[in-house]
Amino acid sequence: MKNPIVKNILKDITLQLTEFIPRASREAQLLLMYFLEVDELWLITNQNTQVKNIDKLIGWVKRRTENEPLEYITNRVSFYSEEFFIKEGALIPRPETELLLEDVFKNLPNKDEKISFVEVGVGSGIISIILAKHYKNASFIAVDISQGALEIAAVNIKKFALEDRIELRLGSLLDNVDEKIDYLVSNPPYIADDEELESNLSYEPQNALFGGKIGDEIIQELLDRVLKQKIKFFTCEMGYDQKDKIQHYLRDKNYESLEFYKDLSDFDRGFTLKV
Repeated sequence: MKNPIVKNILKDITLQLTEFIPRASREAQLLLMYFLEVDELWLITNQNTQVKNIDKLIGWVKRRTENEPLEYITNRVSFYSEEFFIKEGALIPRPETELLLEDVFKNLPNKDEKISFVEVGVGSGIISIILAKHYKNASFIAVDISQGALEIAAVNIKKFALEDRIELRLGSLLDNVDEKIDYLVSNPPYIADDEELESNLSYEPQNALFGGKIGDEIIQELLDRVLKQKIKFFTCEMGYDQKDKIQHYLRDKNYESLEFYKDLSDFDRGFTLKV
């Protein structure tokens, strides 16, 4: 169809997606909004507007029928009321990771705190960026084992004009960080290697998902580093079933406190260790 109108495009995309995804009509709206670079109000009030040159949009819809995440198709993801650049090579931020930020804010209520943060596994950069916007006097080192992820993070850091406050480093865990660390944050890989995942997760970087044979090996390595280097705070996301393992691992260690937080479904989702 040459130069179809908005309402017919939405109807056609919804029909194509219905077999493959549960929120077909909403995703049809999002795909067309991002393709046209318009907001939802424009879409609602321009139902009879003709749209030209939709070949790119047709390609997007085909990719979505093959279960490629919407975020990778549109190169956009929303997190903590901000929009970030995303593409294959970095994990797509999940809403529950916002709870990690809330736990940091709870532990450091003073926004003027002069403190050094390190993030292990920076991915798209969302955690360090939101923290940097919140703590104006803090410094940040953000580490990732993937050069591709660092390149994505760099795009987002530049977007928020934080190049002078967030330093990106290629490396594993804290191997390339010699500076004193006041606060360590991480959303590390914590899924067991043999666990079966939903098919759409096959598009995401596997080294950002799988944490070892048991799943919590990387968390344990970070706990060891925190205790050895006497890092004051460590806030970390974890699997819903890892609370007991983490408590057991720390049972004979010296630290000030260990507090867990839950997600909105009442599952254990992370913790803060104070040393």
